[in-house]
Amino acid sequence: MAWTEKKLTAAKLIGSIGLGVLIWMLPVPHGLSVIAWRLFAIFISTIICIILNPFPMGVITLFALTIALLTNTIQWSDVCTGFGNDIVWLIVFVFFVAKVFVSTGLGNRIAYTILKIFGKNSLGLGYGIVATNLIMSPCIPSVTARAGGVIFPMIKSLADVFTGPSHDPRMGAFLTLCAYQSMAITSAMFLTAMAGNPMIAMLAQESSISISWTDWAVAAIVPGLISLAVLPYFVFRFWPPMVRQTPHVKKMAREKLRAMGPMSRQEKIITITMVMLIVLWIYGHFIGMKETVAAMLGVSVLLLTGILRWKDVLEEQSAWDTLIWFASLMILASQLNKTGFSSWFSQSIVGQIEGFHWGWGFVLIILIYFYSHYFFASAVAHIGAMYIPFLLVAVLIGTPPQLAALVLAFISNLNVGLTHYGSGSAPVLFSGGYVTVKEWWQVGFLFSLILLFIWIVIGGFWWKFLGYW
Repeated sequence: MAWTEKKLTAAKLIGSIGLGVLIWMLPVPHGLSVIAWRLFAIFISTIICIILNPFPMGVITLFALTIALLTNTIQWSDVCTGFGNDIVWLIVFVFFVAKVFVSTGLGNRIAYTILKIFGKNSLGLGYGIVATNLIMSPCIPSVTARAGGVIFPMIKSLADVFTGPSHDPRMGAFLTLCAYQSMAITSAMFLTAMAGNPMIAMLAQESSISISWTDWAVAAIVPGLISLAVLPYFVFRFWPPMVRQTPHVKKMAREKLRAMGPMSRQEKIITITMVMLIVLWIYGHFIGMKETVAAMLGVSVLLLTGILRWKDVLEEQSAWDTLIWFASLMILASQLNKTGFSSWFSQSIVGQIEGFHWGWGFVLIILIYFYSHYFFASAVAHIGAMYIPFLLVAVLIGTPPQLAALVLAFISNLNVGLTHYGSGSAPVLFSGGYVTVKEWWQVGFLFSLILLFIWIVIGGFWWKFLGYW
């Protein structure tokens, strides 16, 4: 690391810690305990540090947890409870399943099969990208892995086709924009589609609101599918590629599939395992099986059949990294709730919007929560900092708890589409150089208006039908 980089890293770290120390030393607000205020100081310092990113998130959250223990702000028993939480382990097990999904080439096979079907014209390519994301999202909880392992290589291959004789520099931009926005939408549709979603379920559970895999998927399916149907046409209408007919893409997809050969035994077992997992996530509660146990069963099947090796499990850095930062952040956020800070904060906000009908008040909360993501470079950091306070405010003004928890969960994913730094997948796709910052932000803002209409208005009618309000 160059000296200037070291100085920048040190400045970010000192600045984050300095803010926490400053808050720690300020007088404790009326109605709040000393422990709650000190925990808030540690937590806000952690969130700022995650945004500035001087170190990997696991290092930052582990350090924050250590400081909280050394100062007796939290107890060791709280740490043990946090790391033993079943939702924490659900996401770890799904990472192991996702590893073989990508490494065996099954993800690429699905992607090229979809392109063979949709690849007749450029609009069809956009829908092909969207369909690929939709199929993979329930089983790959890392949007970065989805972007880097399957989607971006596919976009690059397609863009290279059009920079040849067709000379269409806009094709890469069209496909990239469809890919990124569809990642935000599909992440909002399934509890296991993004690493922060189980964190949301856990935070809601801390507030006595239960969200199962089925609850999440059923509530999101109608607005989600409508959003995915609208997305490619929207991008095609305002940022169209130059080439409209693309028959050579279908030829390329057939060639890629021919080179891959027939489905291997491994791919067939993974496909069966994926179907089994989704069925158990939907219907497992009828036989008393938790989502985490179903995921563990899926991993066991892959290990026993030799498709996933124990060495692969030990070397899956993303899973163990997620375990550390996810559990650590969950512990801090959960303790903020238990010590009364979240309730105190939400009561303070409620005082400012008293008199609002809960419907209009909840819409205002949604808008603030959605567009505040401009200030975050991490969906997880945003969730950790703002999900519980905004959930409590929504409930206190009269919003039905289950509705509030689910809608804010969906918004926690949809808002990452605003910027080119909104989630881990953004830098991967932006690095292709197909889309300018201006275009990225324009699409992000304009499409956000469409998303909010679909999810608030059409989604509202769907949730009314489901009995959430």
